[in-house]
Amino acid sequence: MSDWQKRLVDQLEPVLQMEDPRPAISAYHDMPYAIFRYTPEDEFELRQEVARLRTRLEQSGKRVTSISLAACMQEALTAEGLDADALAQAEISVGLDATVDTIHEVLSTHRPLDELVAAHIPADADPLRDVVFIVRAGALFPVYRTSSLLEQLKGKVTVPAVLFYPGELDGAAGLRFMGVLDAEHNYRPKIF
Repeated sequence: MSDWQKRLVDQLEPVLQMEDPRPAISAYHDMPYAIFRYTPEDEFELRQEVARLRTRLEQSGKRVTSISLAACMQEALTAEGLDADALAQAEISVGLDATVDTIHEVLSTHRPLDELVAAHIPADADPLRDVVFIVRAGALFPVYRTSSLLEQLKGKVTVPAVLFYPGELDGAAGLRFMGVLDAEHNYRPKIF
């Protein structure tokens, strides 16, 4: 069993199984979410393990909502008329950096990613019953950093939530997105 698998089963799952996981997930009442870190190379294996975790939580009476950041980004881009062909043409005509900046602008201003994520949380969500998994964060690389997303979700998420984060730990609370970008050390949520 790998390090991340042990952390998933031995550390994260017992917390999510609690009647009220929020105090064990976060010290901040308006940020009831945590980060679960894994290496980007383990993405597909992680997806399988997260599906099994979801099943175990649902069997114990929890309602689990999975929110794909890849799907949210696709939703935002489609709403702005930016399909794969348009993005490919933009990269050819204006370059990769300008295309990345355009996608970031869409997710930051025109169709804010935090609002899309919050909209996918059930309206009747109950902190004692519901758990939210935020998955497919790697799809945001390199256009959007998850540290921004977590800060903007502050106060919008009231149920226990976990961001599954592909990256590397840097020090006690720093994370390197996809193991490539410089570490962000301003993550306030608990890192599992």
